[in-house]
Parts: sequence; structure tokens; C-alpha cells
Amino acid sequence: TTDNVAAAALAADKMAEQIGGSGKVGVVAHDQTSRTGIDRRDGFLNRIKEAYPDIEVVSVQYGDGDQLKSTEVAKAMLTANPDLKGMFGTNEGSAIGIVNAVRETNPENLVVIGYDSGKAQTDAIRDGLMAGAITQNPVGIGYETVKAAVDAINGKELPEVIDTGFFYYDKSNIDDPEIS
Repeated sequence: TTDNVAAAALAADKMAEQIGGSGKVGVVAHDQTSRTGIDRRDGFLNRIKEAYPDIEVVSVQYGDGDQLKSTEVAKAMLTANPDLKGMFGTNEGSAIGIVNAVRETNPENLVVIGYDSGKAQTDAIRDGLMAGAITQNPVGIGYETVKAAVDAINGKELPEVIDTGFFYYDKSNIDDPEIS
């Protein structure tokens, strides 16, 4: 599995870097009950809390991973907080919802960081609507799965969790072989 806590913490670090270490940010999360939803939300929030005292998370809202619902949630957050400097979307639907809200409301200098790597997100990064995103590592997932299967067949004890890795990508590395 991807270490979603560590990946979201990296997203928080990238957000802090992009907004100069201070200001208000919001989170559009995909849900409150799935392991990925909890880990991505908490990984981001906990990293901000522990490392960036001058960043205030003003709101965490849930869009169920649905682009349309996430758009409405993000627009409401932007309306309530016109001084927002950044927003983090915890999955593709959440991130694209934020991008849609940015297109509709045109806030100044809002930094958007997402999670996942669908075409809509990569296009948003190429177009400058998103600063960057976390992507899981499908090659690592496949490799570690086959390796674990072979080890299991051979009677080797497997670890409880096998971390398959993740990457942060933006305009500077989106076309690197490791990312693309």
C-alpha cells in the first residue's frame, strides 16, 4: 500500500513551501471513514500542525470524492475565506473539484495541491491551475505485489505492510519517466 500519511505530509510540506510558510489553507477530503480518507486528511493536518505554526487550516470539508460536490464545497470555502492561500484535495475528485472552483471563482494566487494523477489533474498542472500533486507508484505496486506473491509461495514471512512508494510531481518533473 501507499503510505498515505507520509504522502499527505509531503503534500503539506509542498503547500507550506508554495505559500511561504504562513497563511490560511483549506482541505477538501473525499471521506471521513475510509482508511485512505482518514490517512490523507490526518497526514496533511498533522504535518501542518507539527511543522508550520504560521499556517492555519480553516476548514476540512468532504465532497465524497465527487467532482461536482467537491466543486460546491470548495466554492463555499473560498467564499467564506477570501484570504485563503492554499487548498489540498485528498483524491482526484476532490482535487478536480477545487480546480473547478478556481476556474469559476478566479481567486488570486491560490495554491492547489492534489492527490492522484488522472488526466484532468495532469492537465491542470500543465495549465498552471494546480501547483502539483502526489501520485502513487503503480510500478512499485506491481513490483512489490509480484515479489510478495513469490515470497509467499516460497514460504517466506511477509511484513504486515509493504510500502509501495509515492512521488510529488509538478510542472518541473511531470514528464520524467519515473512520474509519467
